[in-house]
Amino acid sequence: MDTKGWVLRAVEALRYAGEQEILRWLDEEGESLSKTELRRALQSLLDQGKLELKNDLFRLKPKDGTGKAFDDLFKG
Repeated sequence: MDTKGWVLRAVEALRYAGEQEILRWLDEEGESLSKTELRRALQSLLDQGKLELKNDLFRLKPKDGTGKAFDDLFKG
């Protein structure tokens, strides 16, 4: 698995996470990254729209349309 794949997996497992939590999770999984590598991967994933950043916490970006579909279920 490449660096971005590991970072996505970490954020998925942690739900909301800062850089330190992601680094700790990766280290526990046996995949150690430098802060520079992590920042590059996070920036790339943000640019691709796979992650979102709010208050220094990263999370998976919700898929478009899921909220609308849910709301449409309950419209009469």
